[in-house]
Amino acid sequence: MRPFEEELKLLNDSLLEMGAAVAQSIRKSVFSLLEKNEDYAHQVLRDETRIDQMEIHIDDLATSLIVREQPVARDMRFVVVAIKISTDLERMGDLAAGIVERSLSLMKQPSLPEPLHFSEIANLVESMVLGSLDAFIRRDVEVARNVLTSDDKVDNIRNTIQRQLVAIMENDPTTIGRAIDHLIIARSLERMGDHATNIAEDVIFLVQGVDVRHRVLLREQPANA
Repeated sequence: MRPFEEELKLLNDSLLEMGAAVAQSIRKSVFSLLEKNEDYAHQVLRDETRIDQMEIHIDDLATSLIVREQPVARDMRFVVVAIKISTDLERMGDLAAGIVERSLSLMKQPSLPEPLHFSEIANLVESMVLGSLDAFIRRDVEVARNVLTSDDKVDNIRNTIQRQLVAIMENDPTTIGRAIDHLIIARSLERMGDHATNIAEDVIFLVQGVDVRHRVLLREQPANA
């Protein structure tokens, strides 16, 4: 394998390692919320620094490749996508840390008077994140498209949770502090879904050279165009 190809592989492998770390942080952040698990929460907070370091490492690798090798065509697309994906992954790691910080606070307070749809939105978002990473690993446009179709579902669930929380606060003002924490967590999960969508869009760009941001994805577009 030529040095340039080895460096591309190293960049790819570094992204996969970062993706796996972020996926674990997201899962643990959700468990910390749903199961009131302090151990998971503290693990997420510890892993945040490592994820930040991974992003810096990937940026350095990509910058070095651009300066020394001046890649073109698909190789250049891959390097650009690598930088963008690492940024989305780092932000998801930050959101996971934000969730557990609020989870740790909520663990010490009474539960809200009615159950919310957090399991549903958390499972869907985790599926989107894993799907976007799987699409990247396999360079699979169809898997990426499936991630994009889930984004509206996440938005709908978040809206349902918001309506529930507003009603709870109206009925009992003493719940306002806890309800606001839940609102922010729901928004953080929604933002994770947005970042997973970004990664899926980047996979489509990598494979097809087509930018599908800010416009409707045409399902009939051939997968290997």
